[in-house]
Amino acid sequence: MNGPVPDNRGGQPSIREAALFGLCPQCGAKTLFEGVAQFAPRCRACGLDLTKFNVGDGPAAFLTLIIGGLIVGLALWLEIAVTPPFWVHALLWIPLTFGLVIYGLRVAKAALLASEYSNKAGEAGRDQD
Repeated sequence: MNGPVPDNRGGQPSIREAALFGLCPQCGAKTLFEGVAQFAPRCRACGLDLTKFNVGDGPAAFLTLIIGGLIVGLALWLEIAVTPPFWVHALLWIPLTFGLVIYGLRVAKAALLASEYSNKAGEAGRDQD
């Protein structure tokens, strides 16, 4: 009879868990971020050096295009369907855009970092520790 498959990750979260909750890819502690979308230099729980990962600004470009297109589409739909006053657009779309961009940056950057960690990826020509 087959029982449950044992979890051999040693406390390591999946890439999805790390991305959604800002978890350290090594120990699973919620210590990945120091600021709103800025990585901490080290994990406060296990000491993993987070500066060695090169996530860069790639997620920002994609998020700008994706979220911008989504917000413009929704704003146009609302304008055509209801024709609300301008202040309703401002009240809806400015905070929604800000929130989606910040949360999206956190998730995308954390996913890339966790992916780099789990795949032991690094820059070409750079020694891996």
